[in-house]
Amino acid sequence: MQDWSGHGAIVTGAASGLGAATAERLAASGLKVTVFDMNDDAGRRQADKIGGCFAHVDVADPHSVADGITKAEAAHGPIRILVNCAGIGGASKTVSHGKAHDPAVFERVIRVNLMGSFNCASQAAARMVAQDPIDPDGARGVIINTASVAAYDGQIGQLAYAASKGGIVGMTLPMARDLAAKGIRVCTIAPGLFLTPLLHELPAEVQASLGAQVPFPSRLGDPREYGEMVDHITRNPMLNGEVIRLDGAIRMAPR
Repeated sequence: MQDWSGHGAIVTGAASGLGAATAERLAASGLKVTVFDMNDDAGRRQADKIGGCFAHVDVADPHSVADGITKAEAAHGPIRILVNCAGIGGASKTVSHGKAHDPAVFERVIRVNLMGSFNCASQAAARMVAQDPIDPDGARGVIINTASVAAYDGQIGQLAYAASKGGIVGMTLPMARDLAAKGIRVCTIAPGLFLTPLLHELPAEVQASLGAQVPFPSRLGDPREYGEMVDHITRNPMLNGEVIRLDGAIRMAPR
């Protein structure tokens, strides 16, 4: 198993939800974590909580990403682990009330979710390749992206979101192949229904109804379970080029 303790890590969208749980888990495993987020107050609180640092980063802006990575490396040394959790949702049909899907809305979701993951992954990889390997296998780093079961089971109104997450799924294997000779592994997690801040706002009975759709365990996922999967991927050297559904065997209905 690979040991990344003491090395630098970045988690995007780490002020809340899956990103926050991931940042906490990696910090508990001994990594020095930088929180990337647009929410300054929540991001700083999370960084303080885990003994890390915070950088205000817009993942859709490659210049902002570059500045954030530079700040992370100034605080914690070379980046070895990147986990992309930043993302946005939104619901709009291809045609609704006789009007076509707003292309600006579609573009924004693609820009944040897909381009944002690409920006962070490609720039982090460029920093990783310059580092010495940490083990006899030649390992230099690990990149983990976040897709969604919507990449496979996109529901009505999830056109932009499903397209963005499908792009992340499609990016996984070629990126892993691109970086294999450099000792950098790439995996993607496709979570199902997790108790993120968005679902926290729903009434308890609605949360229970959603959880009951999951075959087993019949409940919403705990973000800490996502963090555990991230931690395992970082340590297991044979996990590479893989998309892992973390969903309790759910297959989403059309609506």
